Amino acid sequence: MSKTTPKVPLSPKLPALTTGEFFLEDEVIVSGIKVENKDQSYVSAKNIVLRESELKHFIMQNTQLERFECSNVIFDHCDFSNLSWLGASFHQVIFRQCKLVGTNFAESYLRDCVFDDCLINFASFSYTKLNTVSFNHCALNEAEFNEVKWKNLTIQNNQLTRSSWFFTNLAGLDLSTNSFENIALSQELLKGLKVNQEQAITIARGLGLVIE
Repeated sequence: MSKTTPKVPLSPKLPALTTGEFFLEDEVIVSGIKVENKDQSYVSAKNIVLRESELKHFIMQNTQLERFECSNVIFDHCDFSNLSWLGASFHQVIFRQCKLVGTNFAESYLRDCVFDDCLINFASFSYTKLNTVSFNHCALNEAEFNEVKWKNLTIQNNQLTRSSWFFTNLAGLDLSTNSFENIALSQELLKGLKVNQEQAITIARGLGLVIE
């Protein structure tokens, strides 16, 4: 695991965008479009490729997407609650003020991605690979980060109460600017985790230590 200062994720590279449509259909490839105020909820689709585009106020609730590939994309004020994109790939993607409650990213690969001011409670990032990913000012209460493999992961000013990090190596990770009332961690993988004094007491109590 990285023990140096995490790198800043690369920003999406976008061409001049054309206003267009984006429908969730098998095998569709979409590139160079800007889509606003559309709803594609309760849909199932496979092998979608989304590139160099911006989706704003786009809704995909309770949708299931298999083998979803996404690169150089901005999601702005989108609602992806209870969306499942197991095994997806995200490269140079920004989630800006999005609702991702209960969203399932499990087994996905994220590289150069930013989650900024998002609502991500109850989401799952378990079994993901995170390479140069940043969570800033997000609500991640009861989110799952179990068995995550990460490099250059930045987590700043988020809410992490009852989030779980079982079997995730935390050496070099800095949680000191975040807040949590309790948190689930694997005791044997705590070495090298950076926390503040109040967080250290919370973690110690969670591990059964009696602090006087």
